[in-house]
Amino acid sequence: MNSTQRSQTLLVPCDVSAKRLDVFLQREFPCISRSTLARLIRDSHVLVNGVTVKPSHQPRPGEQITIAWPEPRPATPEPEPIPLDILYEDETLLVLNKPAGLVVHPAAGAPAGTLVNALLYHCRGKLSGIAGVARPGIVHRLDRDTSGLMVVAKNDAGHLALSRQFARRHIEKVYHAIVCGKIEPETGEINAPIARHPSHRKMMAVIDKGRPAITTYKTIERLRGATLVEAHPRTGRTHQIRVHFKHIGFPLVGDKSYGKRPNAKLYEETGYVAPRQMLHAQRLSFVHPLTQQTLTFEAPWPADFAEAVMQLRG
Repeated sequence: MNSTQRSQTLLVPCDVSAKRLDVFLQREFPCISRSTLARLIRDSHVLVNGVTVKPSHQPRPGEQITIAWPEPRPATPEPEPIPLDILYEDETLLVLNKPAGLVVHPAAGAPAGTLVNALLYHCRGKLSGIAGVARPGIVHRLDRDTSGLMVVAKNDAGHLALSRQFARRHIEKVYHAIVCGKIEPETGEINAPIARHPSHRKMMAVIDKGRPAITTYKTIERLRGATLVEAHPRTGRTHQIRVHFKHIGFPLVGDKSYGKRPNAKLYEETGYVAPRQMLHAQRLSFVHPLTQQTLTFEAPWPADFAEAVMQLRG
């Protein structure tokens, strides 16, 4: 390992449950893919008690894991001057209000015009370089058509600290959602494991052997053919809120992937068609990695969400 690389040391806790080192590290740093961590292990960037091991090594309590993060190479996406609604910013992180329609990461269907492109332009080189790629510190994501609050790390220390807060469920996330139907009971907990859909690979589903997923909710207001709810995801699975409300029979208004039939019924009853899934990340609370102060932010409903509530109030 190169002495110029940035290193970090972890101790394996007594209650370790992961059977593999790459799985253990992915739980510690959920912003980094398991395949990337496995590559770092194979390339000897990760030592256990000073010795190189395989990704399949089983972590044991008390073992010392040393990670030498590679120096970042330039990111592939190009900086783009896309306006951002930034609510807070310092040298460590920034908090923004993402509009619906903005993709977070470049992908096959959206190679440019994403949040990453916007952040590369806005931060102008002051970016996290975790896992060897110079990029904004995206530690959590929102779907393209979900609006609301996101926190982004601007350096490695902030990236790792925020990632671990997410992994340990120390970050509070509160969403407002409009769901189809009169939800019953008015408050509740949805505890149902989630995994990739067996036949529709771009979708998720409740599957017995999936990863644990918990969402609590409470009713805010009854609407015509729908309910305005506040949802608290206790875990961070892909599409979690959308999948969980579909699972209990009340999919999100406007959700074309998980709620086609209930939305068709809502249109028949009210004449309302949502422009997108009605899901908004309304509140976000976390501990600042540098100051250790708890920061809490709230984002008002965007115009289309407020319009949906008004239309469905009738």
